[in-house]
Amino acid sequence: MIKPSEGPQWVRSSFCSSSACVEVARADELVFLRDSKQPDRVPLEFTSAEWAAFLAGARRGDFDFA
Repeated sequence: MIKPSEGPQWVRSSFCSSSACVEVARADELVFLRDSKQPDRVPLEFTSAEWAAFLAGARRGDFDFA
């Protein structure tokens, strides 16, 4: 687990137009996800494989509310 104060570079989507954004960071083979409004909380942690599977599902539309 990574502590928010020690971490990697956090990236925010260019679509974010407010402070209510999701941020993502990568460190070694892990991907971290956090709420930009709560940067001091411990982020969610995923392996690179889990993150790739999520992105593939999102691109396929697996999470669309239809």
